[in-house]
Amino acid sequence: MSDLATRGAIGDDLAYLRATYPQPDWRTHANFGQLADFWLHIHASLRAEAAAVENTLAAFRDGRLDAPAFQRRFVPDLNRFLQHLNAHHQIEDSAYFPKFRALDPRMARGFDLLDADHHAIHDALDRNVAGARTLLAALGGSGPVDRAAADYAGRSRTLLTMLDRHLADEEDLVIPAMLEHGERRVT
Repeated sequence: MSDLATRGAIGDDLAYLRATYPQPDWRTHANFGQLADFWLHIHASLRAEAAAVENTLAAFRDGRLDAPAFQRRFVPDLNRFLQHLNAHHQIEDSAYFPKFRALDPRMARGFDLLDADHHAIHDALDRNVAGARTLLAALGGSGPVDRAAADYAGRSRTLLTMLDRHLADEEDLVIPAMLEHGERRVT
C-alpha cells in the first residue's frame, strides 16, 4: 500500500475488473443502474464542492474577493464539503465496503486500501480544518493573513490531491464490481 498523497493509480492486481469493464463503457453496460449512477454522482458532487472551496480561496488570494466576502462564501462552502465527504465515507465504511468484501474475497485488498485512504483523508481533513481556523483567525487580526492563506492553500491542495486519487481508485474498484455482480448483490 502506498502513500495516498503520492501514489499513482492502483494496479490491475487490485482493480482486477477494470480491464473487463473500462470506464468509457460503464454507462452503457446492462448492469449499470441507479446505485452506480448515484455513486458517480456523489463523487462528482464532492469534486465540485472541493473546486468551489479552491476557487473561493484563489479569488481571495488574488484580490478578487475581500475578507468579508471571502468568509461569507468560504465558511459555508467548506462546511458543506467536509460534512458531505465525512458522511459519504461513513456510509461506505459501515455499509458498502463490508458488502463488497463479502461479495468477492478478491476485492478485500482493494477495500483494505480504500479503508486506509479514509483514515489518511480524515487526518488530512483535521489538518485542513486547523488551517482554515488559523486563516479565519488571521482575518480577525490574530496573525499574518497572507501566511495563513498560503498555509491553508497547501493543506487544501494536499487534501484534494489525496481525494482525487482516492475517488478515482474507488471508482475503478466499485463500478466494475457492480457491473460484474449486479447492483442487487450490493444493496
